[in-house]
Amino acid sequence: MMIQEEIVIVGGGIAGLATALALKRVGFQARVLERDPGLRAGGSALTLAPNAWFALRALGIDDKLKPLYQPIQESLVTNLDSGAIQEAKFAGTKDNRSELHKRYSCVKALLEALAEELAPDAIRFSSKLISIKSETLQDSSKVTVLHLDDGTVIQAKVVIGCDGVHSAVAQWLGLSQPLNSGRWAVRGLAVYPEGHGLDHGVKQYLSGGTRAGALTINSKEIYWFVVTYSSLERDISTNPELLLEEVSKNLAKGFPSEFLNVVKHTDRSSLSWVPLLFRAPWNIPFGNAYSGGVTVAGDAMHPMTPDLGQGGCSALEDAVVLARCVSQAHLTAATDRHWLEKALKRYVEARRWRVTWLVAGAWFAGWVQQGGGGGEEWWSVLARWFRDRFYYPFILPRTRNLIWRNSWRFDSIR
Repeated sequence: MMIQEEIVIVGGGIAGLATALALKRVGFQARVLERDPGLRAGGSALTLAPNAWFALRALGIDDKLKPLYQPIQESLVTNLDSGAIQEAKFAGTKDNRSELHKRYSCVKALLEALAEELAPDAIRFSSKLISIKSETLQDSSKVTVLHLDDGTVIQAKVVIGCDGVHSAVAQWLGLSQPLNSGRWAVRGLAVYPEGHGLDHGVKQYLSGGTRAGALTINSKEIYWFVVTYSSLERDISTNPELLLEEVSKNLAKGFPSEFLNVVKHTDRSSLSWVPLLFRAPWNIPFGNAYSGGVTVAGDAMHPMTPDLGQGGCSALEDAVVLARCVSQAHLTAATDRHWLEKALKRYVEARRWRVTWLVAGAWFAGWVQQGGGGGEEWWSVLARWFRDRFYYPFILPRTRNLIWRNSWRFDSIR
């Protein structure tokens, strides 16, 4: 079966649905190809910093999510090796309408809020991409041809790859494969049907080369994680009970009982064990992030470690900027047959340097916070000294301010 589409988005995660909605807001319908039979909910929770809230406002769904999640005002970081506790305050970002604060949201709630704004048939589920190629038609125009695993063939003027860290579209463009940071993360969502009764906030724990944290999402859910340099001796990633036992007895052994109690309340279906991957920062500005009518967004463009909490936020920024570039370029559509390709080029040029420093900053934040590996080598000792005396008190707050500064640029699509 052959189908013709103007804009196809590969991937129905945060980047894909946000991009489809942003394009809809400026008058363009896109078809989203999602390989799973329903909306994805992997990752359990994500950070929505002020820059994300500006983007959500531009998409018109911020009011759907704000009532569900309280602002995060502070974070406590406890060094279990020394007993030292450091407190970090999270200030909001003001504009002429409101003050936007950092919040933690369930991935599922965000995906549902985005999907509700799209046309019922905008998302084509169970559609796995197996190949991409470019073709020139008889009128000399170019299209991208997508072959799906069910035999469907789609001809599209524009293809936007939002298909995650291991993006087939990014690979077709020639972007480098993501690198392994050497760290692994186990993550889960603890659920308390009667309420957990804990203070709203973030608590992190450091011990050697391991970092763990518990983040209250609402009165009944707590997102938790353990990040370590140790990989599992055997593959138990698909066995929730064994994975939780590994966390309690090995990865987070000796951690406070409050944290281990949160782990015990984990919804088994939310558990994941993944390597923390990132794209080499230099490959983003100097790599080929677009070609003709094909480009990438979200993790497909700039996979990053979660240490600055900007993966989902930057995907929302991508959606707003891409739709804005398409809307502005459309003004020349009557006289310029290549306006769509120029829009994608402008989008990549607008995004590449910001996301490059986010990827590099996230890697550095993770390396420093986990003590450069946690060993006794000179660089690990130096990393811990730098972390405790400079990074947490001075550098991390300023890094957040730099990320959130001028976030109003994502407040409008047009």
